[in-house]
Amino acid sequence: MYFRKKTSAGRSYLQIVESRRDGDQVRQQVIATLGRFEALQASGQLERLLRSGARFAEKAMVLGAIQDDAALTATVRHIGPALVFERLWEETGCWAVIEELAGARKHGFALERAMFLTVLHRLMGGGSDRAAERWREDYRIAGMADLELHHLYRAMAWLGEELPASEQDGRTPFAPRCLKDLVEERLFAQRRDLFTRLDLVFMDTTSLYFEGEGGQTLGRRGYSKDHRPDLKQMILAVLIDDDGRPVCSEMWPGNTTDVTSLVPVVDRLSRRFSIGRICIVADRGMISAETIAALEARGLLYILGVRERSDKLVREVVLADDAPFVPLAMAKRNKETDYGAKAVMLGKQRYIVCVNHQEAAKDAAERQSILASLARQLKKGDKALVGNTGYRRFLMTEGSGHFAIDRAKAEEDAKLDGIFVLRTNTDLNPLHAMLRYKQLTSVEQTFRTEKHLFATRPIFHKLDETIRGHVACSFLALVLKAELEERIDGPKSTVKGPRRGAWPEILADLDSLTETLIEQDGKRFLVRSAPRPAASLALRAAGVALPPTVRSAADTDA
Repeated sequence: MYFRKKTSAGRSYLQIVESRRDGDQVRQQVIATLGRFEALQASGQLERLLRSGARFAEKAMVLGAIQDDAALTATVRHIGPALVFERLWEETGCWAVIEELAGARKHGFALERAMFLTVLHRLMGGGSDRAAERWREDYRIAGMADLELHHLYRAMAWLGEELPASEQDGRTPFAPRCLKDLVEERLFAQRRDLFTRLDLVFMDTTSLYFEGEGGQTLGRRGYSKDHRPDLKQMILAVLIDDDGRPVCSEMWPGNTTDVTSLVPVVDRLSRRFSIGRICIVADRGMISAETIAALEARGLLYILGVRERSDKLVREVVLADDAPFVPLAMAKRNKETDYGAKAVMLGKQRYIVCVNHQEAAKDAAERQSILASLARQLKKGDKALVGNTGYRRFLMTEGSGHFAIDRAKAEEDAKLDGIFVLRTNTDLNPLHAMLRYKQLTSVEQTFRTEKHLFATRPIFHKLDETIRGHVACSFLALVLKAELEERIDGPKSTVKGPRRGAWPEILADLDSLTETLIEQDGKRFLVRSAPRPAASLALRAAGVALPPTVRSAADTDA
């Protein structure tokens, strides 16, 4: 049955009509004519009639109560983050792996739920574990009712706990094997059925400083990339495969140098993941003669960045090679970049000289701007120029004791415009090697995510195991982030139709998806908000269906 407005002789009447099937025909029968539509509307009778019927239709009653402000709103909770990331938490294997490893112990609380809460908190804003315990009150996350702050601390300590001495085979000189290592290894094994090879590994490191002492062994003073030499720090390394998926993380004392860490990590990789042949891609800070010799002695492949400005052999011999570059044009985000690459052999050593022509033009323009500004400053006096590093590299001292522009230095500098040099023992063609190395930028982006978007800092924990567990939760957050991005934009994307939404937009739109608990006449209902575009994108990618707009709260934990 339905309402119908019937117009007759210029007047409109409201009728209740029922459709009936008579053989192959569908016929309408007027059950009742309620009166002239305009009169019913003007008198308010139509509204009262619908309200009266709404007593027998719960959803309509709730919506009417909201309009009249007659309902009691108990609470509003965010539901988007848990809907998407709990599905990914399960499908990446995180849930099963943690349950399996924790199952033999009697923790007395839902350890897996505590871990998921911490990981979800990192994804949605981050901060301390104390902040996560307060944060969860505004979110609908299953199984959180009985969790307390000390449960989160215990979960962190469990994740960073050292394995028994019998399971320390393959540890590095800088750190023991921990439970978080078992989690990483089993997560890798979970997807190894689909991704059976790990031929290419990208590695980069960063430092994380501590507000406190930084544990018993991790907190040490060393070269601070955060420009906080006054604080103790730890070194964090993340290794990523060529699909952009996190493989594992490493945590070392803050005085560990990059050049000493690469080879032990490579040795450890082979044991941890049963890998036969690896190609390591690493940045300039990890290269040294000893490092390269150790990699070659192990029969490992590598593509390493070279310090072309400070390496005299590269600067004077490799860059002097006059062979032409092989060109390559790449388009990204509607912007085309022109590259070139060529191989240069120096005895048995193979170098790849690469050039980014757009960066070369930018470098040339910046140098010309510096030289023009320097010429103007020299006319005014040269006393204040020595302390300016941008100026100082183009200055020379004349016989009079005054400064002048060193044109020879400017010409030498021009030879490096847009240039970067690699050293490799692979037989990849120059363009392929260059593209592999450029994938290292995804690792650098990962570190920006790790330190800022996930807000791993501040770290207030006092024990090594809780510090390791705290940081390892950020690694698990990276696993979920990479999975969602792969489903949205990767070559095996599950999303159909138009795609939109950067990562901050996805998080913001998921956070805006809420449910409001409403109570009316002793009955409780949940009213869901409409999803924004980026939230809809993430929900489709994760394969999650939204709950009804209005539903009874009788069977929920609201």
